[in-house]
Order: sequence, then structure tokens, then C-alpha cells
Amino acid sequence: MSPQGHLHVTVFPNDRVAARALARRLADAIAEQPSLVLGLATGRTPIRLYHELSHLVSRGQADLSQVRTFNLDEFVGLDGSHPGSYRQFMQTHLFGPAGIPAEHIHFLNGAAANLEEECDRYEAAIADAGGIDIQILGIGTNGHIGFNEPARELCARTHRVALKASTRHSNAGLFGGDEAAVPKEALSMGMATILRAKSIVLLATGKSKVSCVAQAVQGPVTTRMPASFLQLHRDVELVLDEAAAKDVRDSERSQSIG
Repeated sequence: MSPQGHLHVTVFPNDRVAARALARRLADAIAEQPSLVLGLATGRTPIRLYHELSHLVSRGQADLSQVRTFNLDEFVGLDGSHPGSYRQFMQTHLFGPAGIPAEHIHFLNGAAANLEEECDRYEAAIADAGGIDIQILGIGTNGHIGFNEPARELCARTHRVALKASTRHSNAGLFGGDEAAVPKEALSMGMATILRAKSIVLLATGKSKVSCVAQAVQGPVTTRMPASFLQLHRDVELVLDEAAAKDVRDSERSQSIG
């Protein structure tokens, strides 16, 4: 497969500057379109972004009250009230501080009685919202986006997935550091679901992301590096700090912010 789009890479000195700049840009986009549909990621990387967005709200420089949100994923077996759920993570770091109304928040229910029907419901909800306008992504050290793990094949639609040991390890902090307590499965938007977003921003910071970022930008499009599929989308930007961008060739950087 050959790339059809181009990954625009913007490099910032550090994670704080990157998060602040992206938060400002999102606030500007929301000001232009108050009911913007945002796709959101969880994990350590976007925490600073969410805090910056919340600070803009608290200073009256952003209004997220009409934004509609869809998160990428949730653990199987957990409902939104579980302290280890991604729903609670988002409530703590963004939904509560930014004042996003509960009726505008869309989330997968990992405790649903029928998980296949839950995945279908989520796909329908995204379609009913008119699709995702801006999808925020992180990237795992193995190249996963959402919970689309490296594999021989990838699912197109929202689906149930078995989590790699490395992914469970990286989520242990949500469960008091007990890796054994991290669910072994999750529900996740599929690759086609993600790629149908009108615009995609992947935020990656820190030296642990060097290899996966370089492969996603410069390597082949392969199911063994799910983030490489972003090369096929016509409107993708990678927002990186200098540490994560270390192995990205200068020719791939659309701009570098000092």
C-alpha cells in the first residue's frame, strides 16, 4: 500500500509548549464551530493537553459547553463509574474541569450486556452526530492507536480487542500500579472509524515514542504499525516535542517551532 496523504509534522521544544499550542488551536476551532465533534484519547500524553484546555475555559478564553465528544476506547468489564475506567479518567482531567455537559459526552460501556451491540450502538452514535470533526490520538510504544494493537489484520469498525501485555503494563497506574488488575480486553474504535474523522491530530511526546513515531511517519503502511495507516488520511498532523521527533527526518517536518 502506498500513502495517499501527507503527515504534517510540527515539532515543539517540549511537551508543555506542544500541549499549550494544541489547546489554543482547538479552542479557536471550537470558537468557529461551537458544537464541534471531538474524538478524544486517554493515556498519560494528553493529560497536559486537557489541563491546558481546562485552563483556557477557567480564564474565559474557551467555551466547551456545546462540544460533543467521543472517546476512542474503554476497558471490557468496567462501566463509567469504575475508578479505573477511561470514563472516570476523562471526567477528572477534562470533562469536569472544562464543564462539558454529560449529555454531550459519548462513551463506550465496557460493562454492556452485549458488547457487539454496544459497538454497533457507538458506530451509529458517531454517524448520528455527523461524524468526528477532529480526532485527537496518542500512540503506544508499539504503534497502537486507540486499542488497535499490532496484528496480522486490523478491525475496521468499533470492536472488542485483547490487550497486549505492554499495553496493560502502561495502564497499570489506573489500577493502583497493579498490572494484574488491568482488564485483559477492551472496546475500541476501529481503524476505519478513526480514519473517517475529517481531521486527525496525533500528539506524541517523550523519548519512549521515538521509534514508533519515526516508523509511523517514514515506514511502510502495515498492520504491524497501526499508526502508519494515518499516512492514508488527507488531513493529519503529528504534534511532537523534540524528544519524540528525534528520528524524524528534517525533510518530513513541515515546520519546527522554537
